[in-house]
Amino acid sequence: MYTEAGAEMVPSAKDAYSNDIVMKLHVPTTAEVEMLGDRTLIAQIVASKNAEVVDKLAANGATVFDMTQLSRTLSRGQAFDTLSSQANLAGYRAVIEGVHALRRPMAGMMTSAGRIKPAKVLVLGAGVAGLQAIQSAKNMGAQVYAFDVRSVVAEQVESLGGKFLMVEGEEGAGAGGYAKEMTPEWFEKARAMLEKELTDVDLCVTTALIPGRPAPELLTEQQLQAMPAGSVVVDMAAESGGNYKGVKPGEMFESDNGVKVIGFTDLSDRLAPVASSLYGNNLTKFFVSMETSKGNFGVNMDDEAVRSTALLLSGDRVPPFVPPPPPAPKVEAKVEEEVVEVDPKVATWSDARSQTGIIAASTLAATMVPNGPMLNIFVLSNIIGQRVVEGVTHALHSPLMSVTNAISGMTVVGGLYQMGGGLFPTNATEFFGASAVLLSAVNIAGGSIVTHKMLDMFRRPDDPPEYNEYYFLPAAVVGSGYVATKMAGWNGMDTVMPILSGLGCIGGINALSSQKTARLGNVIGLSGIGLGLLGTFATAGFDVPTALQASALLGAGGLVGYQVAQKISPTELPQTVAAFHSLVGLAACATAAGDFARHLGGAPLDAFHNFAIYGGMAIGAVTATGSLIAFGKLNGNLPSSPLALPGRDPLNAAMAAATLAGGAGFLMTGEPGMAAAALAAGAVVPGLLGAHMTASIGGADMPVVITLLNSYSGWALCSEGFMMDKPLLTVVGALIGSSGWMLTSVMCKGMNRDLKNVILGGWGAKAAAPKAEGAEDGPLLAHTEINVDDAVERLKLADKVVVVPGYGLAVANAQADVAEITRRLTKDHGVEVSLIPNPKPLHLTLTLTLTLIVTLALAP
Repeated sequence: MYTEAGAEMVPSAKDAYSNDIVMKLHVPTTAEVEMLGDRTLIAQIVASKNAEVVDKLAANGATVFDMTQLSRTLSRGQAFDTLSSQANLAGYRAVIEGVHALRRPMAGMMTSAGRIKPAKVLVLGAGVAGLQAIQSAKNMGAQVYAFDVRSVVAEQVESLGGKFLMVEGEEGAGAGGYAKEMTPEWFEKARAMLEKELTDVDLCVTTALIPGRPAPELLTEQQLQAMPAGSVVVDMAAESGGNYKGVKPGEMFESDNGVKVIGFTDLSDRLAPVASSLYGNNLTKFFVSMETSKGNFGVNMDDEAVRSTALLLSGDRVPPFVPPPPPAPKVEAKVEEEVVEVDPKVATWSDARSQTGIIAASTLAATMVPNGPMLNIFVLSNIIGQRVVEGVTHALHSPLMSVTNAISGMTVVGGLYQMGGGLFPTNATEFFGASAVLLSAVNIAGGSIVTHKMLDMFRRPDDPPEYNEYYFLPAAVVGSGYVATKMAGWNGMDTVMPILSGLGCIGGINALSSQKTARLGNVIGLSGIGLGLLGTFATAGFDVPTALQASALLGAGGLVGYQVAQKISPTELPQTVAAFHSLVGLAACATAAGDFARHLGGAPLDAFHNFAIYGGMAIGAVTATGSLIAFGKLNGNLPSSPLALPGRDPLNAAMAAATLAGGAGFLMTGEPGMAAAALAAGAVVPGLLGAHMTASIGGADMPVVITLLNSYSGWALCSEGFMMDKPLLTVVGALIGSSGWMLTSVMCKGMNRDLKNVILGGWGAKAAAPKAEGAEDGPLLAHTEINVDDAVERLKLADKVVVVPGYGLAVANAQADVAEITRRLTKDHGVEVSLIPNPKPLHLTLTLTLTLIVTLALAP
């Protein structure tokens, strides 16, 4: 076996000790010291007990590392900690030996002959061995109690199912993670409490031990006499004098009152194969950690693990390691908060002044809008948009985001009104209009299908069948009637169709905010979009060739959106929404450019019209580039971590200022060339701003960012409505903008995010990640490190494991891996595994991730 693993077997101990480095379990004998000579030894020496052996090793000039001296406060040292690995096994074996001597079941039983109560187990000392003993006894069905001088371990005891017994007063936590020696007064209180508890204890396991010192006495003769006949005491500290001073190391005896006392000193040795494997792993990892940059063995005394275990260096004694003192707690002067009584009159007056300022500013802005009825529509639509998404459940955030994205494809209306030229566009305006139609059609079809797929993931197997497609009938009847009246030469329904379309979009979003009506909401929203398209087609004044061009673009875009949406997997739905959303931004830019081109060379436009053109261009550019970056982060094409360029915040501020300056130039200049240049700047600079702001936000916040960008697209749609004087665009745009803003706020609260930070592209945020042991970058924050091997062992030894699927797991497509871990733990190791997503930021991605994991884990 050893040869197959790569080891070379030697014929004698002398040959083994002739190697440069020798690894051993216990302290060497005199003969072994002589054979070792001046070479290197790594073993459990326990120098305080074996001073004579240490003297001989020093005289021979040996280099010795005592693994029992390893610093227990070093997180990286957990992989080298031989005492803990052996103590785990000893704690388990102590319970096994105690149960064997007890000769009664640990768990309670109900039989026809009577009831057997569960055994009562008391564990004294809740260190590594004690906690393992608690878990082992609990696994067997016993009632477990524990006592330790360190009250801080109470939570660990209770987490294992035990009850912690506490003595009020002195705290017993000492240096290095061990317990300290307590005062006589404290021991007197503890003895009185334990004597009372021991009167009905079946098994008592004592584990209290302080390295280098005699074991403290926790079980007195008087307490032993109080225990019932037939009970058992397992003293794990027997080798160091015992927690019961009458213990016989290495033996088991029965006291005069019938209590069996076990003082075995080889508990871990009774599990030799596993003990050897764990000890070998500890020493191997310690040895490998001493490798130098040149691949050689070296002693680096700056390494805390090496320094704490170093006993001798070429025969010279190394002073005992003194761990660095913990940082002194920061004492903050307690500031007495002065309670200031608020005068209701002053508070009311302050609030009234604020409200007056807001109303005055809004009124001034409203006077700049030339179309009064359009302003009324805008204000009312904003109010409705906020109301329909208030209180939406967290699970519906992603579908609601998707359906509003599909509805924002109403940018197609602006493009249709700009089309002309017959079968092909003949000028810039017609080209931009055709582009907007094509892009919007992709978004409408793809976004609607993505929403449908998202909502289907919420369907449970026992849900009754739904026939929501029947609700297309009202829209079909209205549409057919509209076509019939138009063909008959009656135009009375032209003003009604935009209203019905807007109501359909409002109804769709409102229905999506409730789980009971969510699937119906997609149907209603599509009905609203369809009626809007039909009304636009009928009033755009197309000739037959232009109508064919528009139909072809709508069909081609819809087909592309359909094909893309059908091919994506469930976990790719959020990034697909982002990709489709970028098309809305591009369509808004195309419509703004088309409207500008349409008025070139004509009469000068009023300032508000120009403002609407520039606003639509700028907001569309931010939406397009921001959505593309969001797609890249969600899809793994771009790093998920926030981009932190030097001067990030000033850079965003400078680009925002440049955007405003471009807008001022566009409004003030009367020269077409300068206006075109300003409008181009209004596309490029906001585009860069949108990309940089989105890149500066972490990937986990991308769903919130997409919702915010969706809100922006609504404002771009409003700009189209104002510049083209189309109430339908203003209604839908204000609806999407306000509902998206409200949904962004709701999502930020649910995910504990700062809304201002998200809106401003991470403004003022500073990343601070914990620094790993030995790393050069990052602040050194309090943390616990773990490696893959330790994680695997902890999972296999656990009774119950809870997996909380996160957004990173979803985008990493690690569902199959987690499912495989779940299946192995449950089937091969009998571990109970639960998969519980966080109920607050329950975006659809996490729901889909959970569903996929469970499906794969339960597969045969």
